[in-house]
Amino acid sequence: MDAGISDEAYQDQILPQVSRTFALTIPQLPPALRTPVTNAYLLCRAADTIEDEPALSPAATRVWLQRFVAVVCGKEEPAQLARDLAPQLSQQTSPAERELVLNLEQIIRVTARLDEQQRAAISRCIEVMCGGMHQFQCTASLRGLPRLSDMNEYCYYVAGVVGQMLTELFCGYSATIARQRSALHDRAVAFAQGLQMTNILKDVWEDRSRGACWLPQEVFTRHGIDLAKLSPGQRDARFDAGMSELVGVAHAHLRNALAYTLLIPGEEAGVRRFCLWAIGLAALTLRKIHSTPGFTSGAQVKVSHTAVAVTKTLTNVAIRNDWLLTRLFDRATSGLPLAAPSTARSALPLAQYQATPMLESGQGTGCIPAEEVGRRSAGNLRR
Repeated sequence: MDAGISDEAYQDQILPQVSRTFALTIPQLPPALRTPVTNAYLLCRAADTIEDEPALSPAATRVWLQRFVAVVCGKEEPAQLARDLAPQLSQQTSPAERELVLNLEQIIRVTARLDEQQRAAISRCIEVMCGGMHQFQCTASLRGLPRLSDMNEYCYYVAGVVGQMLTELFCGYSATIARQRSALHDRAVAFAQGLQMTNILKDVWEDRSRGACWLPQEVFTRHGIDLAKLSPGQRDARFDAGMSELVGVAHAHLRNALAYTLLIPGEEAGVRRFCLWAIGLAALTLRKIHSTPGFTSGAQVKVSHTAVAVTKTLTNVAIRNDWLLTRLFDRATSGLPLAAPSTARSALPLAQYQATPMLESGQGTGCIPAEEVGRRSAGNLRR
């Protein structure tokens, strides 16, 4: 890192090295939101780096995640964690992710300068994410997840909780947005889940190459497919039918994501743009997935640079026009299957969450769905 730049400038410098999508969307936010949202994303990326490190055993990974949560919550020094963790990272960790870990102290200094409401939202997100995704990792396999509800739970821990955090950051930034807090939280998880499900479908073969599958066996059983026996390149109309069913579920979530975005006042163009670009690109990716049965890599269903440019231009033109934005979304999703609303269910609204600790001290700040506490403690799944 260039020692002469500020911590905030370092965040801006490292962001495009660890995320193409967020490096595109975060700069659209108003200046007062860019710093906390960038900070939150980089912390999530650091947590994911720890979780994805193949050289660590599940038990060791949990210890490192607990220490990371402690750092975010101000209970441990970030520089010490960075010194201890960096030598544990293998060559499987990218140079940019390694640099992010090594410079964790700079990221945490930015966190510490955020206001209390922002820090609370980010800390809760990190603790819930770290606890939940690790449980999924411990039982990850090529067999997939048992049920669609398990896929929903997985999506909550790796994305839905981020949707809730962003909602709090948006509401803290704008009193006008805050008037819609309850309605936004009702849709926040679905907003993030639509994006995450799209990524799961796009990256199904890359995930399998790493020994994991996040598709629900329940859906594919109806089509006579055993996920444990899948091989890329083997065309099977039954597998395509299961994927089409899940495209319909993701499509339904993206419709909720659009409803979430339209609750944000039109004058908050930057916040709308941040959401709409992500939704538009996800919708176009679903179209590519649906129109490319038998694809064997995410690169084959990647949205083109031209499509990205068109999405940006059209949403910018329509940014304050709810009717036109809806028509653009309908056009982008034309021909896609659409699941019934009862099928595309996400986690519970924020008001129905209760605290659960991730830290060894038992002084956690996170929340999980109240109805899922018993189920998760029985040893469920992971990211």
